[in-house]
Amino acid sequence: MQNIKNIIFDYGNVIFNIDFTRVQAAWAKLGVTNAADFYGHRQQDPVFNLLERGEISNADFRTRIRQLANKQELTDEQIDTAWNSIFLDIPEGNHELLLKVKAKYRTFLLSNINAIHYDYVHNYLKKNYNLDGNEPFFEKIYYSHLVGKRKPAADIFEQVLLENNLNTAETLFIDDSPQHIATAKELGIQTFLMTAPDTIQAFFKREGLV
Repeated sequence: MQNIKNIIFDYGNVIFNIDFTRVQAAWAKLGVTNAADFYGHRQQDPVFNLLERGEISNADFRTRIRQLANKQELTDEQIDTAWNSIFLDIPEGNHELLLKVKAKYRTFLLSNINAIHYDYVHNYLKKNYNLDGNEPFFEKIYYSHLVGKRKPAADIFEQVLLENNLNTAETLFIDDSPQHIATAKELGIQTFLMTAPDTIQAFFKREGLV
């Protein structure tokens, strides 16, 4: 890691712990077959890409889940609860670290997210930290469903770089998905693939970045 001036963070399993197996189990419980293929770390049903780009409504998403589960009686609450079961917690010290990093670097959040998860995260932040969002920790935030683009497509990375006049050679991208890291590397961005049980706190200490 050399000459780093800008850091772009992913959110899930970088800042906020998530568990794909939990949500897969929740989908299966609702009646979705092949839940691991339906939604996973490296592959997912096209409906999720549409949701994460903001191209379909929450209602359209829920309709698709009912179709896949062959259960028209599923309530919105049942579907949202299953979908939100992916979230675990924010490790103690992560927010403090982000503030330290922001004081030294230009920092950005780049997250594949959707309206349902967006609401869940904001409610969680308000309830547990009295925060209205992640804005205190970053210069600018890019949520996929609000910008209409999602990783690993290059255009969302290019938007972050262009809008903020970032030099790729001076920019570090931290993410837990190899396919997202691959795109960043192709654009000349320095990268770090977050892999459990590693943490951002351990990474920044190890690399001497703060």
